[in-house]
Amino acid sequence: MSSFWRSLLGFLGLLKREAKLVVIGLDNSGKTTLVNHLRPARLASFEVVPTVGLSVETFDLGKLRLTVVDMSGASTYRGLWETYYRGVQAVIFVVDASDKIRLCVAKDELDAMLAHADVRAGAAPVLVFANKMDLPGAVDPGECSLILGLPAITDRAWQIQASNALSGEGVDEGVRWLTQQLERAQADGAPGAAAAAAAGGDRR
Repeated sequence: MSSFWRSLLGFLGLLKREAKLVVIGLDNSGKTTLVNHLRPARLASFEVVPTVGLSVETFDLGKLRLTVVDMSGASTYRGLWETYYRGVQAVIFVVDASDKIRLCVAKDELDAMLAHADVRAGAAPVLVFANKMDLPGAVDPGECSLILGLPAITDRAWQIQASNALSGEGVDEGVRWLTQQLERAQADGAPGAAAAAAAGGDRR
């Protein structure tokens, strides 16, 4: 497509805005089930199996064309996460809220991700799903936020959302927040600056 037509379609609002997301979290947190919920109905899978290594796919979500990198949370593969941080425009971090012991491990991985040079170079918003809220003993989003140290994040927008990826409860609400962050950043033409400016906003 020529730059003229691309500019024209963009002006008319007909051109999808592209965004790169990474979906990370420990194994068994529900990442793949959550990504399956995001897919258009025609692409959704009836049988969800744990991701081995990683999967990369592109699909449309509202006004956005998302390239979603879903990475395995097994310890063997966590070292590969940083390979895909360059150019990332948003992060979805999924935790199993019913496994309080491993939330501390999740915090360490989240801290390592935020400290990585490629992530620090921008201000990609972070959406944390406190998943499996339907299970007994699940930690509520407020306590989960404290365990993960989210209030200490001041260089980017973040949000924590209670969810049940199996039923889809809470997923749309979280993604709506994230797409608003991306659309705002891309409209301003400065993804990092817009996300940083949004930090300190709605964090529930």
